[in-house]
Amino acid sequence: MELYYDLSKVSVRTQHQIHNDYRDLFSRPPDKLLGMDTNHKTIKGQKLGFLTGILYMAPARLSGRQLCAMSDVAGCAKACLNTAGRGAMTINQLSRLRKALFFAQYPEKFKELLRHDIDILLRKAQRMDLIPLVRLNGTSDVRWEVFDPDLFLDYPDLQFYDYTKLPNRKSVANYDLTFSFSGVPAFKPAVDKAIEANMRIATVFRDTHAIPFTWRGMKVIAGDDSDVRHLDAAGVCVALTAKGAARHDQSGFVVN
Repeated sequence: MELYYDLSKVSVRTQHQIHNDYRDLFSRPPDKLLGMDTNHKTIKGQKLGFLTGILYMAPARLSGRQLCAMSDVAGCAKACLNTAGRGAMTINQLSRLRKALFFAQYPEKFKELLRHDIDILLRKAQRMDLIPLVRLNGTSDVRWEVFDPDLFLDYPDLQFYDYTKLPNRKSVANYDLTFSFSGVPAFKPAVDKAIEANMRIATVFRDTHAIPFTWRGMKVIAGDDSDVRHLDAAGVCVALTAKGAARHDQSGFVVN
């Protein structure tokens, strides 16, 4: 199936890169949306009996559409995966960009492909005798309960989960949300709302030596051991250590 993607809101540098080297890639839909156990934390989850499918899309405004509503306020855009845009995108980043464009410009086709991938995940999990999990926002912060509320009804026995910087999202029975902390002063009202709502809060610390036993009155638990967040209690701090570009963050997103 051939598709046309509107690239007018993508950076000029990326437009040229696509036009010169990747026109074929951007003339068709993604082959798939979900990656299965594609990072070390979800691979660790297999030892706990879980198989995880994760959707990665180009974050923030890289696609021309804001997919991380609080990224500017929280100061997490630079600490995220994207140092992309400063130079030529890698093939993985271009793949995520195509998924984001597909999401924004062909939403109904996107929903169909997402369900197709979930069905594949369910069959694979059954063969491996594992419990399937789906993380929809691997590198985005989409309100899926608004974009595709029927998804959770179509798979009532499937556990979905995500990290989010939006403390006021609508609760869905099979969609577990962990609030993602930032210490940027402008983000404090969102943090206060999350604490008041007794949300589980994931916090990125500079290194393992910076992780306390308690944080803001909450018990601190290790978050790098696996990504199986729905098993964690509410009202705890999930300690993560800074990785990649986040190790150099000075915005307040990473806690010293």
